[in-house]
This record gives sequence, C-alpha cells and structure tokens, in this order.
Amino acid sequence: MHVLKIGTRPSRLALKQVREISKALPSIFFKVVEISTKGDRDKTTPLSQLEGTDFFTREIEEALIHGWIDAAVHSAKDIESIAPEELALAATTASVSPYDCLVSKNGLSLRSLSSGAVIGTSSQKRREAVLKFRKDLAVKDIRGDIDERLAQLDRGEYDAVIVAHAAMIRLGYEARIAEIISLDIVQPHPLQGKLAVQVRRDRRDLIELFGRIDGN
Repeated sequence: MHVLKIGTRPSRLALKQVREISKALPSIFFKVVEISTKGDRDKTTPLSQLEGTDFFTREIEEALIHGWIDAAVHSAKDIESIAPEELALAATTASVSPYDCLVSKNGLSLRSLSSGAVIGTSSQKRREAVLKFRKDLAVKDIRGDIDERLAQLDRGEYDAVIVAHAAMIRLGYEARIAEIISLDIVQPHPLQGKLAVQVRRDRRDLIELFGRIDGN
C-alpha cells in the first residue's frame, strides 16, 4: 500500500480534516505528521492583523519544501495570499458549509442576546458585521481552536462566540449551534468550509493524485 506523509496542525479539527481527505483516496495510506505552527503557539496576537499571512502555515510549508512530508492539508482560508513558489495547490475541496454560526449561552440568537452581551470572534470582518447589525453588543477578540473557544464560552468569558459552521459540523458539535448566521448579516470568507491540499510543485504524481478530489 502506498504511504504518504501528510502534514497538518495538531488540533482535533485539523486531524478530522486529514481524515476527510483520506476517505476520498481509500487506496492511499496517510501517515499523519502533526506540526505546530506559530498560529498554534501564539494565542495573543489578534488574527484580524494577520489575514493573508502564513501565520498558520509557515512551519508546515517549510516541512513540505524540505521533503519531510509529502503533502499538507489546510483549511483553505488559512493559506497565505502569496505561497512559496516551490509549492502548488493540488486540490481544493467543495465547502462543507459556507456559513458562520453562533454558539451562545442558553441557545440565544444574535437578535435575542441581551444588550451589552459579549461576543467572541477572531475576525475583524465579523466584528464589523455584528456591530452593524446590533450596535449594543460588545465584541471581544478570541483566540484558540474550536474546543478552546467553546471552553472559554462555557467558563463565562463570553456570552456567545461566532465560529465557522463547517468546523462545528466536522467536530460533531451541531447540537451546540444556536444560529446559522444569515449572509445578510455576516459574509464569511469566500473559502469558508473548504480544504486545500498543498504539495511540492515538482511532484506531478501528487498533483495528479489529489487532483481527483478537487471540488472546484
């Protein structure tokens, strides 16, 4: 059986995403290589300052360039605007869901949250959209993976958090969703819910292999 070393971030969501890709190629055995990125270690820098950068991909891309791994699986929206020239995008999957969703105390929607309720989000775009919808809400920056954000909500640090609907689906947390947010309120990232497979540009065999699952 053909074995490929697949690099990914160490979160539970990232590992679920690798399994999603592996199911599409059942004849290939994936050996998962967990690689911690600066984005995983730095829990304080606001992500609103880092959009389009390699904050969540640099260390994985370096491993790919040096041949320590064969391919990398990312959330498509995490890939930087200008990726290293040695690398190519072999596939982008169809989106599991293009929406954002709200997880809140007592299952309240954005409209029904009390005035002054604190909403956690890592996105400047989401912050602006929420405040445009309801100026009386307080929007506070939040960091961490989905499990960490939900834990902060459960500890009472926030009244609600906005996260990608696709992430909640992949982690099996749909029962916790209070509201799938209308596109009239928040316009998510255009790559929301999609996965991207990155390989070395000179690996034509892998570009062809992963191209079989491309959802574009």
